[in-house]
Amino acid sequence: MAGHGKKNSGVRILIIVLVILIIVAGGVLAYKIMQDKQEVGTTTTEEKQNNILTGVSETKQVQIFKGNERPIAVMIDNHEDAWPQAGLQQAYMVYEIIAEGGETRLMALFKGVDLDKIGPVRSARHYFLDYAMENDAIYVHFGQSPQAESDIKKYSIDDINGISEDGTTFSRVKDKYAPHNAVTSTENLLQSAKNKKYRTTSDEESVLNYTVDEVNLNDGQGAVNVTIPHSELQTVQYMYDEENKVYERIARGEEQTDWDTGDIITVKNIIITFCNNYTLEDGENKGRQGLNNIGTFDGYYITNGKAIRIKCIKNARDEKTTYQDLEGNEIKVNDGNTYVHICPKNADLVLEAPESVQEAPMEGE
Repeated sequence: MAGHGKKNSGVRILIIVLVILIIVAGGVLAYKIMQDKQEVGTTTTEEKQNNILTGVSETKQVQIFKGNERPIAVMIDNHEDAWPQAGLQQAYMVYEIIAEGGETRLMALFKGVDLDKIGPVRSARHYFLDYAMENDAIYVHFGQSPQAESDIKKYSIDDINGISEDGTTFSRVKDKYAPHNAVTSTENLLQSAKNKKYRTTSDEESVLNYTVDEVNLNDGQGAVNVTIPHSELQTVQYMYDEENKVYERIARGEEQTDWDTGDIITVKNIIITFCNNYTLEDGENKGRQGLNNIGTFDGYYITNGKAIRIKCIKNARDEKTTYQDLEGNEIKVNDGNTYVHICPKNADLVLEAPESVQEAPMEGE
């Protein structure tokens, strides 16, 4: 009996020891869990504080227009002998406007990108300055019309002119011939801007009202094939790629491609403004053009296979253009590159829906 009592006493001691061990282990585990929670909470708080200090938002941001780099506007040659061009796919906006002889010229706007080749770069025209100013851009060109030269001085525009550069900002390539072979790079342009003590940062908001939410224009007109005639010489087409939700650019029946990659140029947004050009009476008889672009004009916004009518309002040469729907609301624009076409009021614009072709009514019809 005494042995049995000792045995029971040993069991009780063992049970007590096990209970104590379990309690201790539980305490250690609980302590570790609490510490982990505190560390997670502390890290989250620190991350939030860092985001506030660095300006990083936890919400989705527009990608096509971000940062404080000042835009650079480059005049791009659009003569057939200048094709293909370099850098257009990396531009956040491209303006296409008539020049002399029915040709158009392009002005490509870049912001916060690093490009080894942009071009071919061509000479300035004074009405392009209006769109460089409204984008707060450094204006880049290779030569200039007399009207552009005068207005660059009049409006104190920060410009980089290839003709007056030191020979390092621009170069001539051998696979095209002059005047269609002058190229530059963002590095060279920024260095030139710094040498000239131009401002290279900007806090100006974008001309377009970008949104991170996809704009589908559900009530719009079908526009899977868009034809924009600037003149008898220059007609541009856009073919909608439904899978990638972009338009492929065609000019004069030829696919427009990148100079180096050979990839076709694609566009997310297309804006059309109907406003008339006219021939200048400047005594030189070179057919240089002017543009009646101050006021309110009819237009279209096209994206994701649909188009809506809009009003394009520009109150002064150095003021931003406002793009509104017919109810007077500023339109929301998809986060992507945009081509702005400024063409005559009587241009025979054609918008083709998937199952039918519709010719868009012009102003006054």
